[in-house]
Amino acid sequence: MDRVVLALVAMGSVIILIQVLWISYGVFMRYVMRSPDGMVTEATALLLVPVAFAGLAYALREDAYPKVTMLTDMLPKRASAVIERFNLLLKILIAGFFALTAVSATVNSFNSGAASEILLWPRFIFWIPVAISLCIFTVYAILRLARTFTPHDNSSEGEE
Repeated sequence: MDRVVLALVAMGSVIILIQVLWISYGVFMRYVMRSPDGMVTEATALLLVPVAFAGLAYALREDAYPKVTMLTDMLPKRASAVIERFNLLLKILIAGFFALTAVSATVNSFNSGAASEILLWPRFIFWIPVAISLCIFTVYAILRLARTFTPHDNSSEGEE
């Protein structure tokens, strides 16, 4: 599962690189060639959608979500673990809802043949990575929750 999570991050990185190059091209065309590219704004905006969700599972893997630990640091270990499990459960429920919504949007946009307004790119192309990212995040969060119920050796914690 870690490889899948890292593959999503790599996909997001590639999309960001494409955006950087396309925006740079757009600036060059507008200010140097005096011939603005009419596609650059919509294309880079549409590419933001998959990028926004590509790093969800990686952030969970790296424990990078913001959290306030003032109270949980003072609680006994067992109570802190219960709060961590509840937090993961909330993430699973919310991500599961959004995953179902994204899969539904992917299917509906594919069936309808909807396309972007300027580029005329099929919208399902942008929904597919979102649906995949949200489904993987949900599965990864479920695995993380299950892991909190199993005893594990703290010496191998960073070796996932």
